[in-house]
Amino acid sequence: MISVGDKLPTEGLKTMGANGPEDVDFGAMTAGKKVVLFSLPGAFTPTCSAKHLPGYVQHADALKAKGVDSICCLAVNDAFVMGAWGQSQGADDKVTMLADGSGVFTKALGLELDLVAAGLGMRGQRFALIAEDGVVTHLAIEEPGAFDVSSAESILSHL
Repeated sequence: MISVGDKLPTEGLKTMGANGPEDVDFGAMTAGKKVVLFSLPGAFTPTCSAKHLPGYVQHADALKAKGVDSICCLAVNDAFVMGAWGQSQGADDKVTMLADGSGVFTKALGLELDLVAAGLGMRGQRFALIAEDGVVTHLAIEEPGAFDVSSAESILSHL
C-alpha cells in the first residue's frame, strides 16, 4: 500500500476529452506541482455525490489559495461516466475527473476495495492525499463506510 514518501504511480488513467476518452500522463500532471487526489468508490453513488465530490468543488478556490495546483477526483469508473458525473456536479475547471476504468492505478496504490458481493465489482477505497512533485506528503484513508478524513475540509486543514 502506498505511504507518505512514496512516488505516485502514473499509469492507467483517462479523462474525458472533447473527442472522447484521452490518456492522462499523471507523471507530467504532477511534476513540480502540489496536487490533491481524492478517491471514492463510484460516480453517482450516494455519499460520493452528496458530500465527497461536492466538497471539493465547493472548496476548490480555498485549496488553490493554499498552493494546490490541481484537484483530482479518482474512481474505478470509465471516462464516459466520470465525464458525465463531473458535468452534473459542476466540477468543470475546478476538479479534474480521472477514470481508472480497469483499476490499474488503484491497484498500483494498493487501495482496492472489493465490492463484488454488493454487485459493484472491484473499486477503490475512499481516501485523499496531497502530493508534491508526485511524492505523497499526506495520506488519509477512510475506515470502511466512513467519510471524514478524506473530505475537502480535512485536507484543507493539512495544507
